[in-house]
Amino acid sequence: MLWNKHFNIKDKHAFLSPSQYHWINYDNEKVVERYNTWKAAQRGTLLHELAATLISTGIKLPKSKKTFNQYVNDCIGFNMRPEQPLYYSENCFGTADAISFKKNQLRIFDLKTGNSGDIKQLYVYAAIFCLEYDYAPGSIDIELRLYKNNEVLIENPEADEILPIMDKIETFDKILGQIKSEEE
Repeated sequence: MLWNKHFNIKDKHAFLSPSQYHWINYDNEKVVERYNTWKAAQRGTLLHELAATLISTGIKLPKSKKTFNQYVNDCIGFNMRPEQPLYYSENCFGTADAISFKKNQLRIFDLKTGNSGDIKQLYVYAAIFCLEYDYAPGSIDIELRLYKNNEVLIENPEADEILPIMDKIETFDKILGQIKSEEE
């Protein structure tokens, strides 16, 4: 057999992929809906990459109520680090869109380019930060911002909102570690 060479698809994933076969059950409307969601996710990835580049290089955007412009300009204004991984364990880690920690003030900002997303995600990032860097959430000030739909949601959680998440991370991590050790 002389196999065809498909250099144009190396490292790419098809929308109608055999490994994501659930599309075989879609009707025409559902495939259009899922495709639009898939394209929006790809666009979101590109926008996050662009935002990280702009923040890293300090290139501000025109002042605007647009989510993207507000996010980039605020991150630059607070001298934040974009796309910073936070790690507690193999079971619990993630990448904060933008973060800074200066003068006992933790700031975590998140850019949402679609309609989904909740600020509670940022509570988890704050909990992971406290666990990784050994800070008690009551000993620092925390500001969380969610940039979505041309609005900025700002919350300043107290220790009693972050501590239960930290406890849950530690407890669930132990449970998962025990399961994994039994599997070996």
